[in-house]
Amino acid sequence: MRDILISDFNNKHFQKAFKIYFQELGIHINDWDKLFQNINAIDDNYAYLRLTNLDEIVGFIQFSKTELSSWFFNSPVGFICEFWVSKKYRGSGNGQQLLELAEDYFKENNLLKCILTTDTASDFYRKFGYEKDSTIFAKNENDVFVKLF
Repeated sequence: MRDILISDFNNKHFQKAFKIYFQELGIHINDWDKLFQNINAIDDNYAYLRLTNLDEIVGFIQFSKTELSSWFFNSPVGFICEFWVSKKYRGSGNGQQLLELAEDYFKENNLLKCILTTDTASDFYRKFGYEKDSTIFAKNENDVFVKLF
């Protein structure tokens, strides 16, 4: 296995993985090029892409730096945007390893809180120290989970 840190979302393996991920979610996209342009336009946006040594896609975790802010406070945090592991490779530690890569990136860049939303993987995130935070509301209306480092 090899992990590639990417910041250019025109990467052909990332795009293929992302399309499979959206297909599994039942999300139809009319203009993939525009979607990937929008992803590329996000500041401080990265992904770890995991491939086998034969370039088979294992999964990816997309993450960025964002800020929780109000009129008085500003708190930079790490944000897990999208996270997917191929069905073939689920249950074998790849998800945990990809999550740890993103968390390590946050720690190395002085982002001591990670935030994400989920409607399907609450138990997975709880297993790795994430706690549901009912005081933060996401625009997608999914549950918000937070982990402090």
